[in-house]
Amino acid sequence: MLKTSKSEELIIANKELAIANKELAFQLEEKEKRAAELIIANKELVFQNIEKEKRVTELRIANYARILIEASLDPLFTISPEGKITDLNNASVNITGLSREKLIGTDFFDYFTEPEKARAGYQEIFAKGFVSDFPLTISDHKLTDVLFNGSVYNDEQGNVLGVVVVARDITEHKRIEKELTEARIFAELATAIAEEAQSKAEVTRRIAEEAVKAKQQFLSNMSHEIRTPMNAIIGFTKVLLKTDLSVKQREYLTAIKMSGNALIVLINDILDLAKVDAGKMTFEEIPFKMASSISAMLHLFETKIQEKNLKLLIEYDKKIPDVLVGDPVRLHQIILNLVSNAVKFTTRGSITVNVCISSEDKESVNIEFSVADTGIGISESKIDNIFDNFQQATSGTARLYGGTGLGLAIVKQLVEKQGGSTHVKSKVDEGSTFSFTLSFKKTKAEAETINEIMEFDDEAKNIKVLVVEDMALNQLLMKTLLDDFGFECDITANGKIAIEKLKQKSYDIILMDLQMPEMNGFEATEYIRNTMHSTTPIIALTADVTTVDLAKCKAVGMNDYVAKPLDERLLYSKIVSLVKSSMKVNQKEIAEEMKKIRCIDLKYLSHRTKSNPKLMSEMISLYLEQTPPLIMSMKQSFLNKDWTLLHASVHKMIPSFSIMGISTDFELMAKKIQEYANIQEQNESIAEMVDKLENVCVQACQELEEELLKIRTNK
Repeated sequence: MLKTSKSEELIIANKELAIANKELAFQLEEKEKRAAELIIANKELVFQNIEKEKRVTELRIANYARILIEASLDPLFTISPEGKITDLNNASVNITGLSREKLIGTDFFDYFTEPEKARAGYQEIFAKGFVSDFPLTISDHKLTDVLFNGSVYNDEQGNVLGVVVVARDITEHKRIEKELTEARIFAELATAIAEEAQSKAEVTRRIAEEAVKAKQQFLSNMSHEIRTPMNAIIGFTKVLLKTDLSVKQREYLTAIKMSGNALIVLINDILDLAKVDAGKMTFEEIPFKMASSISAMLHLFETKIQEKNLKLLIEYDKKIPDVLVGDPVRLHQIILNLVSNAVKFTTRGSITVNVCISSEDKESVNIEFSVADTGIGISESKIDNIFDNFQQATSGTARLYGGTGLGLAIVKQLVEKQGGSTHVKSKVDEGSTFSFTLSFKKTKAEAETINEIMEFDDEAKNIKVLVVEDMALNQLLMKTLLDDFGFECDITANGKIAIEKLKQKSYDIILMDLQMPEMNGFEATEYIRNTMHSTTPIIALTADVTTVDLAKCKAVGMNDYVAKPLDERLLYSKIVSLVKSSMKVNQKEIAEEMKKIRCIDLKYLSHRTKSNPKLMSEMISLYLEQTPPLIMSMKQSFLNKDWTLLHASVHKMIPSFSIMGISTDFELMAKKIQEYANIQEQNESIAEMVDKLENVCVQACQELEEELLKIRTNK
């Protein structure tokens, strides 16, 4: 064997190495190809997985959409551009009554009562892209009314595939709408009927009111027409009875006087009952002294009781507070009727008036009043009806004792209108006891002055009286009475002449008739108060004592009234009382004027402005500008009983009191006026406070004008 050389071996090794490298390169190339194929395979696998997930998602969405579609209670259709049904939900099957298979592929418009209208709605969807609340009626067994809402749907490329339409069943809505329409029609009819009924009721009410007004006017006129001549008849009868007369003359005149008094009682009873029936009876709440009030009223019966030789006993509970709040006039009227009855039906024995507390608390006291007599009594069969209108104990009572049978009816009405109650106990031939209970408020206020009957006072002379009366008989009677009183008097026939007299001469008091020619008593009083600014007391002489006239008397500025026929002692008492009060007021005003002290203190204003003259001048000028209109507003609103404006006017005054150093007493007074305004209560207290507030504000303005002048002078 031949031995190869080392060089040959090296060549062979190199060749083998080259072949091995080529093989390795081939293998590496093949490996890279397989790696690339594997990457492609992986990408394909990922793509397939993604596609699979897409198909699963699409299936889920489709399934979810189908669930939502089927969950809808409203019919839903998908429709091809040609108008063929391509899909629908179960609600559509239910409303048409046809299966899904029968509906798919059919013409959508054939299922409506108006196919052309349905087609028009369908075309509107393509024109606008949608349609809302398009009304149609499905042609099923019920003819279901629906509102269609439709919109176009597209594929991913935006190509129009068709429309989706949802139909909302409005059958229930239509039913409700119909019922509402019917209800509205019925409501309108009911309203019309109610309005007609209201109109009729309004007419009836107006007729009733006019009837009441006519009745009141008639009673007012009758009262005036009857009372005016009766005033003269009774007045002159009393005057004649004071003169020297023969027995026969005195007998005849006494008979005339008794007949006149009986007629006046009749008139009073009828008028009082008419006022109660018409709701015109009003009740005041004023402070008064009950003991002196009742005593003064019972004083009126002394002469009659003495004539019949009876005893009048008064039992008054001393535990009753001195001053109470109530209506003393109505209380007088009640007791007057009961005592008058007792005197009328009692021929021997006594009459006892008892006043005692039945119960009380911190704010009020209940008082029981009773009038007991030893007269003819009342039978059991009549007691239950004794307080009714025109009722008397027996059919012969009116013939024997006179009267209308209205007194007790008025008593019951007056008591019950004030929240009280009436009672009666009686036995025939033994007597009767009439009682009633009323509640009165306690108070710390002073009692209002009540004109008490006073005896003729020789010192009360030289009182100058102006009488304004148009009737000659009454003029003569007034002159006779006033001469007897010792008073000086001038007489005029109407308000116009009276005003001329007042311009020439001063008087202590004016007696003013209400109904007169040219210028009546109301017009004259208004002129005297507002134009002449006179405070001379004025007493109204009225033959008509209805509530309306009395309220009007107070409104125009009259101080009091006396009803005709005149009670001369009552007239005398009222004249003297008012004149004395007026004199006291004048003297007080003079004394206050003399003792007038400075009402402002500018220390606070000086402190707040640091004594800056300009600032002080501005503040004072502002007060002088604002205060006079507020004073005027306060006075006018009080006179007009405009409580809201009164409260507002006083409210605006209060802050300036402390700024100008006006006493806190007036600030408290202003707040008290506000309290009265809130409860809408008017009495002498608030009137006095309004006057005081006016006076202090006027004085403050005068003093501030002086201060303003000083400040400007010292600049």
